[in-house]
Amino acid sequence: MARAQETFGKKEREKKRLKKREEKRKRKEARKAGEKNDTFIYVDQFGQLTDTPPDPSQKVKIDAEDIVVGVPKKEDYEEEDPIRKGKVNFYDDKKGFGFIIDLENNEKYFCHVSGLLDEIQENDKVTFELEKGQKGLNAVRVKKQ
Repeated sequence: MARAQETFGKKEREKKRLKKREEKRKRKEARKAGEKNDTFIYVDQFGQLTDTPPDPSQKVKIDAEDIVVGVPKKEDYEEEDPIRKGKVNFYDDKKGFGFIIDLENNEKYFCHVSGLLDEIQENDKVTFELEKGQKGLNAVRVKKQ
């Protein structure tokens, strides 16, 4: 009768399994013997990880009511005038777009013909509002001053 073939791979897997079982048994015996296994890690007042517990005298008491979570309401912000003043830097009637420079912060804003209330030309003083567009802020509701 032929005996079962034991390949090299089967023997190696069996050795690994027996080795794991032996390691597990040793760890179990060590726990029963009362060996100290210090797995606690503490954080000191500077945010560093240590193996010693922090000094209770240096503990800082914080009231839960003092903690503010969230974004402050819009009323708390400084109210900004939505109507801005600027000067037309460039405008092309044929293509229907241009750019307006804000007089307060010298930022350039894109302006499309659909956002105009009056006809504008280059170097005109205008008032406008800002809206978020696909590529940034756009000047809308543009009027001559």
